[in-house]
Amino acid sequence: MEITWLGHACFRLKGRDATVLTDPFGKHLGYSLGRPSANIVTVSHSHPGHHFADAVNGTPKIIRAPGEYEVAGVLITGIATYHDAEGGKKRGRNVAYLIEMEDVVVCHLGDLGHVPTSEQTEEMGNVDVLLIPVGGANTINATEASETISLIEPKIVIPMHYRTSGTARLDLDPLDKFLKEMGVKETTSQPKLTVTKSSLPEVTQVLLLDPRS
Repeated sequence: MEITWLGHACFRLKGRDATVLTDPFGKHLGYSLGRPSANIVTVSHSHPGHHFADAVNGTPKIIRAPGEYEVAGVLITGIATYHDAEGGKKRGRNVAYLIEMEDVVVCHLGDLGHVPTSEQTEEMGNVDVLLIPVGGANTINATEASETISLIEPKIVIPMHYRTSGTARLDLDPLDKFLKEMGVKETTSQPKLTVTKSSLPEVTQVLLLDPRS
């Protein structure tokens, strides 16, 4: 599987037979998404920076709710969570997605606004790659992200939804807060990640991707 970060919370997961796009954003965000193609689009919640499925070429299957789905050989499980730490009273609901493709399980947390409960963590199961917001404001912050990672215990962590040149106008924390919280001192970013079940590390590693947009 090839993982590319298109910016903010939008990733392209490309396998041999299918492509999944997560949380596509509109032009207002500061990035340019272009017109990517995908078989499947997952939407974590209905805010403009996360649900612009009209930007995606073709007629993809759009998944917006908790539940179990199988599309083009890809198994997807939507897990009900919240966009805040008050049970959705401030910002509503959020859906985290487990995406299983080519024996690799990717978990995209969307705009998760709280540390997952034990029940939610159990639903997330054996996560290989965790795509996690770390910028605070409308999502979990660096400290909460670190706690979430310790609960889920993924093999690879890819941070998202933090301050970059494309999202400078948003009230998000920079990446270095998260890296400091995780004790990561030396980092290099890469344009994409190719991962297989056999290439997964034995202990959790934080990897950085360059936003494509």
